[in-house]
Amino acid sequence: MRKTVPFVITLALIALSTGCDDQPAKGGQGALGGAIKVVTQKVELQAVVDEIQALGTANANESIEIQPRVSSLIERVMFEEGQLVDKGDLLVELENSEIVAGLALAEASLSESRSLYSRSKSLANTQAISVSNLEQLLAQVQVDEAQVEAAKARLSNTVIRAPFSGRIGLRRVSPGSFVSNSTIITTLDDVSTIKLDFSVPETFLTVLSEGMKITAYSLVYPDRVFSGSVASIDTRLDPVTRAVQVRAIIPNNDGALKPGMFMSVDLRRERGNQLLAPEQSIVPEGSRQFVYVVADGVAEKRAVQLGRRIPGFVVISSGLEAGEAVITEGTHKVRDGSQVEEPGTVSAQGNVRPDTT
Repeated sequence: MRKTVPFVITLALIALSTGCDDQPAKGGQGALGGAIKVVTQKVELQAVVDEIQALGTANANESIEIQPRVSSLIERVMFEEGQLVDKGDLLVELENSEIVAGLALAEASLSESRSLYSRSKSLANTQAISVSNLEQLLAQVQVDEAQVEAAKARLSNTVIRAPFSGRIGLRRVSPGSFVSNSTIITTLDDVSTIKLDFSVPETFLTVLSEGMKITAYSLVYPDRVFSGSVASIDTRLDPVTRAVQVRAIIPNNDGALKPGMFMSVDLRRERGNQLLAPEQSIVPEGSRQFVYVVADGVAEKRAVQLGRRIPGFVVISSGLEAGEAVITEGTHKVRDGSQVEEPGTVSAQGNVRPDTT
């Protein structure tokens, strides 16, 4: 037993010595009391641009199918396929002999009723005609006047004019063809301006605004960029896709774009210069957000208010100033007031654009 006692005491001393050596340094420092190595990055004011990409369909500014309002035979076709016409230009004349005869009959009837009413009215003062008979004659005059106006309207419907300026499409009838109010004679499109309709997810509603600039691209013209602006935003979202319909206006003076073309759309809105910090520098604690700011080799824990998030960055609403350095790597090792060592400070450069594809 006497031989084992010194050995046990020796082991106890070794264990005590080892336990003392393994204790961490106070103040969050390293084992030898040195500064903690971290990576920092300066927060800077950067130009933020909102960009959205979508797919859309080109539509004419105005587009109609030319159809007659009365059933008749086509007497003359006054347009050529693909022709540019102005508002009010004559396009088609329909056979109208029967309608002209009906108008003449109505006018003759009106003339007779007016004459009879005039003669009877002169006799009213002598009481040779009753007041009720005179009122019936006046009513007949009014009926005949209405019939004349109706006949004139039917006659005007035999002449088809362009309701707006545009380009005529393919002709689908020939002179002598019988047409009714369901017959499509041709089409008329105003393509001087193109309406580009596309859908945008509801998550981007705060980004959209009337007047927002867009650029559009077509596979037909791979080297050409079409510029326009948002004209209107639908008041309702699609309950299935949860997307809102947007309409943009694109000038098309040379007629390169055609209704029905498929186009890709880029929307862009400048948000000005905003203070951005790297996402990895944010330290959440409950409902609050913090960063570690480094100044003169000392880490300071500071509360910040966050704005919108951008891939890789977050907008700082308050709590930081431009040019301050925040820790991006090593936040889990430091505490408020820790001594830190910066191997190198990284400075973010260039505009930041949200990746909203």
